[in-house]
Amino acid sequence: MYAIIADSGKQLKVEQGQELLVDYRDLAAGAKLTFDRVLAVSDGSGSLKLGAPLVSGASVVAEVIGPEKGPKLVVQKLRRRKNFRKKTGFRSVCTKIRISSITG
Repeated sequence: MYAIIADSGKQLKVEQGQELLVDYRDLAAGAKLTFDRVLAVSDGSGSLKLGAPLVSGASVVAEVIGPEKGPKLVVQKLRRRKNFRKKTGFRSVCTKIRISSITG
């Protein structure tokens, strides 16, 4: 069983028991996080329930594992013919969650 949810302008395909990184939320470890913006839900038998735009009555519940740094993003600046190059990078703080249940 899987679902496609909308979170912070992104669409994520999630399955029960999956761990993933989402944008940072100030929640303690062990807190429950509910996603109500469910775009599609599929059960294990192959049927897919699509929303227009959301599936009514569907929700995804996740458990917060804790904050974690995301992947490194590299920013480069250069000016042509001026021998100017600057390279910096940063890792944004994300929240790691585990999907506990999918209903709908």
